[in-house]
Amino acid sequence: MPKLKILIYPDPTLRKKCSPVEEIDDDLIQLLDDMADTMYEAPGIGLAAPQVDSTKRVIVVDIQPRERAKESTEELEILLPPDRSELIELINPEIVFSDGEIVGEEGCLSIPGFVSDVKRKYEVTVEGYSRDGELIEIQCEDLLARVFQHEIDHLDGILFIDRLGRLKRELLKKKIEKVLGKEEKHAVL
Repeated sequence: MPKLKILIYPDPTLRKKCSPVEEIDDDLIQLLDDMADTMYEAPGIGLAAPQVDSTKRVIVVDIQPRERAKESTEELEILLPPDRSELIELINPEIVFSDGEIVGEEGCLSIPGFVSDVKRKYEVTVEGYSRDGELIEIQCEDLLARVFQHEIDHLDGILFIDRLGRLKRELLKKKIEKVLGKEEKHAVL
């Protein structure tokens, strides 16, 4: 299946609020498949539709590659492809419960090369629909809870940098713009 193009900040689509999915059809199933392929190829552990230029309210998540990287000395990029047994696809996901707080490092496929500590809820319960239209409820904590919060934020046009304090956010934005500006100049040459 084709790998989709991941939009890079400050693309305006990343700031759009996604519309709820009204019907699960072949196009949506194809989008889910393509998003999973794209996430694994990137490599990443979560991907939201706006990151691939879609305003549908869908996400894909699989923290298995990160967990496997922790267990080995290999880099994430050189691990064998995941078996997809831990792939979670959610249509119209929403957080219905959250508790506790934890600060942890986050990055984003749409802001490559940049990470920062972000405060999130430690535990969340997420509801959404599977590709078969079945209502799913997932109770999770720590990394999986962080990834769900991050990806659902994307569906509302919120990036992890928006969760930073004002000063930290402005400093990071300046660094991002400096790097993106250099990349654009090199691309023209």
